[in-house]
Amino acid sequence: MGNPLRTAQDRRLPRIPEPCALVIFGVTGDLSRKKLIPAVYDLANRGLLPPGFVVLGFARRDWGDGDFESLAYEAAKKGARTPWREDVWQRLASQFQFVPGSFDDDAAFDNLAETLDDLRERNGIPGNAAFYFSIPPAAFPLVLNQLARTGMADNAKSGGWRRVVVEKPFGADLESAIALNQLVDEVFTPGDVYRIDHYLGKETVQNILALRFANSLFEPVWNSKYVDSVQITMAEDVGIGTRAAFYDASGAARDVLQNHLLQLMALVGMEEPTSFDPRDVSAEKLKFLKAISLPKDISKGSVRGQYLPGWVAGERAPGYLEEKNIPANSTTETYAAVRLGVQNRRWAEVPFYVRVGKRMPRRVTEIAILFKRAPHLPFDPADVEMLGNNQLVIRVQPDEGVVLKFGSKVPGTTMEVRDIAMDFQYGEAFTESSPEAYERLVLDVLVGDRTLFPDAAEIEQSWQVIDPLEAAWKGTKPEPYRAGEWGPRASDEMLAREGRAWRRA
Repeated sequence: MGNPLRTAQDRRLPRIPEPCALVIFGVTGDLSRKKLIPAVYDLANRGLLPPGFVVLGFARRDWGDGDFESLAYEAAKKGARTPWREDVWQRLASQFQFVPGSFDDDAAFDNLAETLDDLRERNGIPGNAAFYFSIPPAAFPLVLNQLARTGMADNAKSGGWRRVVVEKPFGADLESAIALNQLVDEVFTPGDVYRIDHYLGKETVQNILALRFANSLFEPVWNSKYVDSVQITMAEDVGIGTRAAFYDASGAARDVLQNHLLQLMALVGMEEPTSFDPRDVSAEKLKFLKAISLPKDISKGSVRGQYLPGWVAGERAPGYLEEKNIPANSTTETYAAVRLGVQNRRWAEVPFYVRVGKRMPRRVTEIAILFKRAPHLPFDPADVEMLGNNQLVIRVQPDEGVVLKFGSKVPGTTMEVRDIAMDFQYGEAFTESSPEAYERLVLDVLVGDRTLFPDAAEIEQSWQVIDPLEAAWKGTKPEPYRAGEWGPRASDEMLAREGRAWRRA
């Protein structure tokens, strides 16, 4: 007999993890305070964490559990998405522990291993632990070697599962990505490695798969016969903040294009997987990434830019070279746009225009599918002057939703046709607010669901796209654009040469 207290609509039970520990390296850093700790609280508030759940924080601070609890309290209360409930926090906070130490401190890692062993007796956690690397990429090898030395990464030795979560950027080029993949796969089994791209945790990104594969409406026209081009834009209105050292060494292409935007492109262009099994989804994404082709002349098919002083949202914005800790002669790009092709039957001859930039007029991430114009228009040319391409626009942020643009007659005595928009917004269509990306992804790690995590082959194939771009750009100067503009003029000219224009996001 089934549980009489359960209803078919309650989908939570299969998504509640086994008793486990979440070990956060770099727990006092920005990512942990702004995203991870609030995500853990929201999961607890939604009833999605098991009673036997512990958060272990590891960082270079000589703190006790009480100090760590105070930091976590402030972080959770400030960043929580769900309503604040003191009783939920008190239950969760009793399971917070802090382990001080540096990454080269053997004694600290021995202490961490002993603490995890103690949880087996004290909290009934049968050796299950996920290690979250909220640390600079340069520290990854050091921490991985410590986990290997102490045996904390060993499933058999722990008596449960041991998983590792690695934040982007995963390597700085193909060579370093391969080396890091080999190291992490030696320390943990490949199936226990979760390479996190937080964009894939966003509801609208996951909705790309639902939009394409749960409906018969779009699939017949999702190909080169009907699609003119695809534009993927990630615009930020902010500068580099406190990330000067990292950003100046990386640039826009390595920071965002290699991971976020190529993953979005793969979800838009991949073939339908045979099932939603993580291996099937990853196999289709990998096939698509392998089919990506770079422009024959990279100098004409791509644009690098760097922002100058200007105005954003009515406020004066400094130029990139005026940002704190940026060298006065830096040639790092803050804007990158590239025309990519796809060598398969579905997308043959369809250009994918991908762009990313900082200090743009506003913050927006969107995917625009631009359809070909009707082969024949029986209207007077003057009546269709305001008619453009049909468009399907998937807005990833900030106004999550989908817009369908098509032509309609203007009320009146003439047959004037112009574009109108049907607009679906998540916030209006559903009563439940979307979870934060990290909320979804942390839960996926704890339940062992790898669907939204790129595997090693995807990461390496993405670098196969970026490395030739970086090689072609080496020694060149980025095109200037003023803060508050939609990128350099050369970016508009790149599309204009093919009779197209960037969609005004």
